[in-house]
Amino acid sequence: MPFRQGSARTRQRTVLLVGIVVLLAALVLAVVLASVLTRGKQEVSPKMLKWKDRGTTKNLQEVILGRCYSYVMARYPQVGDKDCLKIWESLKHGFIYKNPCNITPEDYQPLMELASHPIPCNKSLFWSKTSDLAHRYTKSNQNFLTLEDTLLGYMADRVSWCGDPSAPGINYESCPKRSECESNPSSVFWKMASKMFAEAACGVVQVMLNGSVEVGAFRSSSIFGSIEVFNLNPDKVSAVHIWLMHDIGGPQRPVQLLQCVHNPDHTDCRLCTNTTATP
Repeated sequence: MPFRQGSARTRQRTVLLVGIVVLLAALVLAVVLASVLTRGKQEVSPKMLKWKDRGTTKNLQEVILGRCYSYVMARYPQVGDKDCLKIWESLKHGFIYKNPCNITPEDYQPLMELASHPIPCNKSLFWSKTSDLAHRYTKSNQNFLTLEDTLLGYMADRVSWCGDPSAPGINYESCPKRSECESNPSSVFWKMASKMFAEAACGVVQVMLNGSVEVGAFRSSSIFGSIEVFNLNPDKVSAVHIWLMHDIGGPQRPVQLLQCVHNPDHTDCRLCTNTTATP
């Protein structure tokens, strides 16, 4: 009898050990399968959308914050205190993890309110197809301000950004052009900033247009022709002065000296001629 009882106990232990081994093997197999499935999901995760324009500017946060601090502390401290970190966060939340073709004015409204500031009367200078000349003029003549001389324009000038529904939420490879979709981050931003700049204008307003382009100096499809001109407040704006700019060989104008800096050998830039003096 004792021998039979011992044999039965041995069989029970053997069965228990086999059960434990099978359970452990099942757990290991489950872990391996879970790892393989997770890796497979990561491999088929959505990729960044492809567009035709350049992607988000590298180190965008540092660029925006640096420009903001430079503007409010050095260039135009008279605009008052501005929370640059909140301004950056507001800009980021306006596009991160969003389809770049579905941006709305509401996405940027908090940013517009945070970065807005008054524009002194008689200082607003609008431009269309004269970007380089207009900005060279305002840099040499502090009597006028373009949109790019405001805080919003200064931070965003020549900078690009767009989001993407997939991680990390910002597309550094490509962003959509206006021809690909109208409601892209850049177009919506500049339309809102242009509207706000026009609404803030007062007194005498200056407009620099390009008289040498074949499509005509005034284009209803331009930002000035479609947004800014309609948002000038007639109760605040007393006059609009149009500067019709031509290529350097055209009529005389107040910014010709700036053009001559880049084209010193042009005949219109020879202010003095050599003459032979007779005794």
